[in-house]
Amino acid sequence: MQAGNPDAPKHCGTGKIRLHLDAEQVPTLAEGLKVELEGDRHHYLRNVMRCDVDTRLLVFNGRHGEWRAVIRKMAKKMVILELEEQTRPQADLPDIWLVFAPLKRARMDYLAQKATEMGAGVLLPMRTRFTQGGRFKRDRLAANAVEAAEQCGLVQVPEIHDLVDLEALLEGWNNYAPGRKIIFCDEKAPPGDAMAALNDLANRPVAVFVGPEGGFSDAERNRLLTHPQALSISLGPRILRADTAAVAALAICQSSLGDWK
Repeated sequence: MQAGNPDAPKHCGTGKIRLHLDAEQVPTLAEGLKVELEGDRHHYLRNVMRCDVDTRLLVFNGRHGEWRAVIRKMAKKMVILELEEQTRPQADLPDIWLVFAPLKRARMDYLAQKATEMGAGVLLPMRTRFTQGGRFKRDRLAANAVEAAEQCGLVQVPEIHDLVDLEALLEGWNNYAPGRKIIFCDEKAPPGDAMAALNDLANRPVAVFVGPEGGFSDAERNRLLTHPQALSISLGPRILRADTAAVAALAICQSSLGDWK
């Protein structure tokens, strides 16, 4: 049997591995930089993907594009990567926020993953009258966003905000998000051309508001309808689940205002 090329790059698993590096821990990426990973990142590479020395993978930190890296050392409790070259420049996400009411665990995971894949730049959870899901877990939301970014080829992970009450958010909106238009997904709005309604918002930052499974209360709906920064749109003639509504709304905004256009 002919021997293989010892210098050929090794890939573990069935495809290329992409790994997000925390920008607080790895604030810059550059050729020749060595990065030491422990904990979950080490466990993933060593025990889940069964990588070894000389395995090559792709890494990103959300600030400096995507880089090819090679494993230089695989120890019992840590792994050392060395960055070789940049494979893609930084590409920032569209300035579209998703403001949503937390859901029960499985639906929340789905929403975080799909919103990330759809290119939301910020995930902002809000507490409404009918919000479900129990205790909000910001770390879990962030972990799902990171996993989705790794899998779908993003070089940036959406920013995760803390949970805020809807009324407080609307009351202080001009300070919280000055100049940002609110796209209110109103399930009681008459069906209409949502994309056409967004035509006048080109090049303007927006925030998509999606309510909980029980919808907004009448008082909350009236508050949104009368907010000076709000634009009400319909997502069609059918009542959508909250996580489905988020995906549909982001698709409309990306097609009209974002990077799908």
